[in-house]
Amino acid sequence: MTAQAVETGDLATVIGLEVHVQLETDTKIFCGCSTDVGDDEPNTHTCPTCLGLPGALPVVNEGAVEAAVKVGKAIDATIPEETNFHRKNYYYPDLPKNFQITQYDAPICQDGELEFSVEGERRSVSVRRAHLEEDPGSLQHKGGSIDTADYTLVDYNRAGTPLMEIVTEPDFRSPDEVRSFLAKLTEVLEYLGIFDATRDGSLRVDANLSIVDMSEVDGEEVDASTLEDADPNRTEVKNISSHKGAEKALAYEETRQRNAIQRGRVVEQETRHWDESKGVTLSMRSKEEEKDYRYFREADLPPLKVSDWKERLSIPELPDARRERFQAEYGLNEEAADKLTSTKEVADFFEDVAERFDPGLAATWVADELLGELNYRDMAITDVSGRFDEIERLVELVADEEITTKNARETVLREMLDEGDAPTEIVEREDLGKTSGDEVQGAVEAAIEENPDAVADYHDGDDGAINFLVGQVMGKTGGSADPGDVNQLLRAELDG
Repeated sequence: MTAQAVETGDLATVIGLEVHVQLETDTKIFCGCSTDVGDDEPNTHTCPTCLGLPGALPVVNEGAVEAAVKVGKAIDATIPEETNFHRKNYYYPDLPKNFQITQYDAPICQDGELEFSVEGERRSVSVRRAHLEEDPGSLQHKGGSIDTADYTLVDYNRAGTPLMEIVTEPDFRSPDEVRSFLAKLTEVLEYLGIFDATRDGSLRVDANLSIVDMSEVDGEEVDASTLEDADPNRTEVKNISSHKGAEKALAYEETRQRNAIQRGRVVEQETRHWDESKGVTLSMRSKEEEKDYRYFREADLPPLKVSDWKERLSIPELPDARRERFQAEYGLNEEAADKLTSTKEVADFFEDVAERFDPGLAATWVADELLGELNYRDMAITDVSGRFDEIERLVELVADEEITTKNARETVLREMLDEGDAPTEIVEREDLGKTSGDEVQGAVEAAIEENPDAVADYHDGDDGAINFLVGQVMGKTGGSADPGDVNQLLRAELDG
């Protein structure tokens, strides 16, 4: 669908993104240094090439090129016959060569599209280009933020990490759309197996935001060149590191610009820094233009011919397709399918469980019970990926009616996550095995004999009294009886 402008008076918000994504490769994009930095000491994963020393020559990492092509396939982009690298010239302390090897007029992915949902409505955003480049190093501001630090250190361990810059058209009309888009993009990248969201600095966002006259959009998609001619005073907000941070930063910047316009002030074209701790954007410098970077061809890297890679490389089933298949194949509703395809690891685990047990039972335990308990503890599925066999064993105990669903959910699963014990150990320790039929029947008869008032209420038509009696039986059996079975046994005794 075509994005509609968010109206405030005669003004509309227009946003375009530049999303920088670190690609998961073993080595850097132009040298053999490891990208597995972890908590290693600063400046220990470097070599003459990624430090930009004289005479060092770059060699392209094939894995990074393959990852870029997979992204192109996922967003249905055009892969050109030939792609080239360029030098983007600018000075910054964490860029040791004083230029960045990137792509300019022949990016590896062109004219793509990504669909996502926001507030239950489907949206489509055009991706103008997605190109490969090298990541700079990282700055560590000591004693404060970028504007208040006592001093700044430079770590070149990250310099040369394969980076993909995904540039959208100015198709967004609100900060919440941006957050939803970034969530979907992250989902797709993780499904492709080329991205690790847990790595520090793995996704960074620069966002261009303008407040324009409503007539410049009027419900239509905005042509970027037309927008630049009509309203050059847009701002770029840099170094946003999360989905939530992007929404907050752009909401602040949107409000700041609208307030300035309403007071008759000019919005300066500039680059601003998002200070997450203070929740504000701060002016960094005037906005560079394309000519300021003095692009020219990287003479040390030959052109890459990659047009046939799109056919040669395969990609896995993507989240939207998997979501639709789960609904059709397993009879899941939309909400359950959404939860179960939230990450590839969740979807894979669900399908493993659904192979052994009823899909409805598998969906309940993975989507509701497991993910619910993980979310409560601020944990991710990756935190328990080494214990999937134990979780399947818990589902088996429920499926075979060896323990009640209540005890499995409220005791066993929670102790598994909190204490790290195996399900069978917890069942034995807490004596949670289901009671026999005779024991349950005895508890039912005792509950009826001991609670004549509740029995009288039931016979007088108060159906709620049965819940009280169920509770009495559950107490007598230590919660090891099935509540549904107890309800039926009570009614049989009371109505007999």
